Amino acid sequence: MLLHKGQILFRQGEEGSLYHLRSGLLKIVRLHEDGSPHLVNIIVPDEIIPHHSLISPMPNHGTAIALVTCEVDIVSPQEWYEELAQSPEKIRDIALLLQGKLRMMQQRIDQLTQIAPADKLSKLQQWFAAYIGPAPITDVLTQDEIGQFIGLRRETVNRLLRASLK
Repeated sequence: MLLHKGQILFRQGEEGSLYHLRSGLLKIVRLHEDGSPHLVNIIVPDEIIPHHSLISPMPNHGTAIALVTCEVDIVSPQEWYEELAQSPEKIRDIALLLQGKLRMMQQRIDQLTQIAPADKLSKLQQWFAAYIGPAPITDVLTQDEIGQFIGLRRETVNRLLRASLK
């Protein structure tokens, strides 16, 4: 399946298929009770999502939206869970996948625990370069999304980005 920038793969609260991202980038956005969106994760190629449904099915924690053009394979949950029940190798593969994602998220927590806003942005840019690729973060995320990702206001992100260009 091909998704173009801005198209939705699945919505928060829905249940259904698993997905393998072959290429592109997805963002996971969680809607708060007041309807405001909050960026909670970025999905990179070769991930199978939703992560919390890899062992057993659960409703989607957020909405998956294409950040760029994406190639996505639909994975049948019935086949996935049947194979899982019969294959210790598949369980190990999932454990390794989740271990990698946990390490990625630990680095994200390091960004959030920085005190100075400039340090938060710097850590995010380093993380982005390591996991997402060579494109500048501002080519993929809006200033508002960057702020959501590291707990800063858009105005602060704007100021920091302008200062880094000087």
